[in-house]
Amino acid sequence: MNTTVKFYQTGTFTVGNRLLAPEQRTVQSSTERSNAINSGHRACQGCGEALGARYAVDAAMRACKGRLIAANATGCLEVFSTPYPESSWQLPWIHSLFGNAAAVGTGIAAALKVQARKAGRVESDTRVIAQGGDGGTTDIGFGCLSGMFERNDDVLYICYDNEAYMNTGVQRSSATPPAARTATTMAVGPEPGAEFGKGKNLPLIAMAHEIPYVATATVADLHDLEAKVEKAMTMRGARYLHLLVPCPLGWGAASHDTIRLARLARETGLFPVFEAEHGAVTAVTKIRRRVPVDEYLKPQRRFAHLYAGAGQPERVARIQAGADRNIRRFGLIDEDVAN
Repeated sequence: MNTTVKFYQTGTFTVGNRLLAPEQRTVQSSTERSNAINSGHRACQGCGEALGARYAVDAAMRACKGRLIAANATGCLEVFSTPYPESSWQLPWIHSLFGNAAAVGTGIAAALKVQARKAGRVESDTRVIAQGGDGGTTDIGFGCLSGMFERNDDVLYICYDNEAYMNTGVQRSSATPPAARTATTMAVGPEPGAEFGKGKNLPLIAMAHEIPYVATATVADLHDLEAKVEKAMTMRGARYLHLLVPCPLGWGAASHDTIRLARLARETGLFPVFEAEHGAVTAVTKIRRRVPVDEYLKPQRRFAHLYAGAGQPERVARIQAGADRNIRRFGLIDEDVAN
């Protein structure tokens, strides 16, 4: 008699796909995956955005049985996946301007709805996603996105947040964290890096529109990412997914640390992972092992000035205070664990 033996990794928060039951594996471990973004793209080694897009779009393809159209804003994802005249995309994919991916997605959804009604159906079987980076989402495309939310258009918008304009030279965006060095927030002067008190929390802004679904996720938990995409695709109306995707080049981090940094962003409380429906938080991913923000900041050269020489402990303390505020606000740690 043969006995199945399972080997689990110890000392980590991961279990390899091959060690899981088939129903627990990610879409990428299946031969039925869509490969919506295929090999041949020009993403940097360790690119969190390439990984996040592969899993998110393939999960959406699985949820709607391959009937999916994507609108893609200008940015890293568009540039590295479609060097003219080539493309890594294997689904109907439309390149929009930097700031109108949400509007283009809305137009596609409206056209599909008209086609469906002409065919005697209420809704189209073909679904729509729009996607862009934090620059094209929180800044340039903010008005179009808010309009999509306000109209409750039937589009899932995915923001791949690498916290700066990476494609054009690592300039600050409204998603850049305080104290981070970028090409436009240099590490000079009495308060080097990005200023405190600026920026936007777009998941909370999306929640304020009271749309059907808002969620955050990281590339450190791909099962969670896939589950949220698939859940969003079961819904109609405007939906928003904010995905943290570390950028080794812009963050000044080792390419092999992409997943580690995404996990630390969650475990410090700097990036809360949660779900919300119609403006109310419905689920929160609890912090499993709380760590100080130093563990997240030190591996990134964009924060190196905080630790050079005598260091800037007061600024690190302000970042820690922000993480602590997130922990309290979203209930990221159970009280019995905290005590």
